[in-house]
Amino acid sequence: MGFELGDPVRIEMEKWGGRPHWHIPGRWLGSDEHGDWIGIPAGTLMVRPGAEVVASHDQVGLVPLTARPESERGWLAAFHAPGAETWVYVDMTTPPVWDGPTVRAVDLDLDVIRMQSGWVVVDDEDEFEEHQVRYGYPAEVVSLALATKDTVLEAVRSRAWPFDGTAAPWHELLLSLL
Repeated sequence: MGFELGDPVRIEMEKWGGRPHWHIPGRWLGSDEHGDWIGIPAGTLMVRPGAEVVASHDQVGLVPLTARPESERGWLAAFHAPGAETWVYVDMTTPPVWDGPTVRAVDLDLDVIRMQSGWVVVDDEDEFEEHQVRYGYPAEVVSLALATKDTVLEAVRSRAWPFDGTAAPWHELLLSLL
């Protein structure tokens, strides 16, 4: 992609049917065997229709490696710095794609969240059920979201890669840029 450490990048998610969702500015940190890492410093303004949130803690986002099969890339993860209540927040999405300095994906409602306390939850299952009907998710999109949710849930619970502390050096790199 040709980014340099610290270059501005963006995460732009939409909901099915082209409805706008989260837009999150960040900084390019680098890539490893898991994918591409984006730094989101505390104080970053994250916006979506009807909501603006200022990041209270540093986060690093992980975009799954594009060389992996699409069936393994239907998610985006945000790893929060120690001190935040949330440790990792994983959105089930269509496989993310880079469009210049912008990562684009469709948020498919389901989220896997692990709190710093260790508590793990799947969020927005009711929204996923409702939106399948309301917005006409194709069967293959529903299957991808459900399979990805199951895989990510098990990985988060068992602390398998990349949910095994892999994000720690990326947090340190983000701190070095601030």
